[in-house]
Amino acid sequence: MDTYLRPLRTLFQQQANPENATAMKRYMRDQFAFLGIKSPQVNSLFKQFIAENGLPELSQLDSVVRALWTWPEREYQYVALSLLDKLQKHLTPEILPLLEHLIVTRSWWDTVDSIASHNVGKLLRQYPDRQAAVIDAWCRSDNIWLRRTTLLFQLGYKAETDAELLFDLIVKNADSSEFFIQKAIGWALREYSKTCPDAVKAFVEAERLPSLSRREALKWMNSKGYL
Repeated sequence: MDTYLRPLRTLFQQQANPENATAMKRYMRDQFAFLGIKSPQVNSLFKQFIAENGLPELSQLDSVVRALWTWPEREYQYVALSLLDKLQKHLTPEILPLLEHLIVTRSWWDTVDSIASHNVGKLLRQYPDRQAAVIDAWCRSDNIWLRRTTLLFQLGYKAETDAELLFDLIVKNADSSEFFIQKAIGWALREYSKTCPDAVKAFVEAERLPSLSRREALKWMNSKGYL
């Protein structure tokens, strides 16, 4: 693993930009250190690294991703997510403990939202028999990022969204004062309103939702003149 990742660290450190790093750290509310490499360049460097070194074996993916998650600079966590995305179609439910670890460790919206909508969402869509147990456990958690994940994992499902489940999860979180929960409620409803505006409108009218959630939920419908 160390041998595999050593060229990655060298490649990224060569492109470090302290001025950018300061601004990026400030933007993320000083949660993490940064090398100062912006997203387009991170993607370009990742492609270069994969072209030169290949993807890790599936048997190594867990250890490689966990290692990247411990490195201080946030760009390395973005690389870890890119590796997961590259190998997504090969992932099985055995990866769920790793995904849960990533959600609850070094947690912030930039990584959690990607894991929720890309990795967890696609995996549970592929293995629907695992959905109930995972979502039930996470929605009962005291960890707000696991609960946010349960609200967001269906973002890309569109007409295949389990509306009953979505609405139930929202009701269970509707009394939360956490900004990231309230925002997730609004985001999930706004996204589903693009598929079933009448259902979302009726739900928002029927339930007592936080003002932030309600405002976010109705944004798209307001912009399209549905309200």
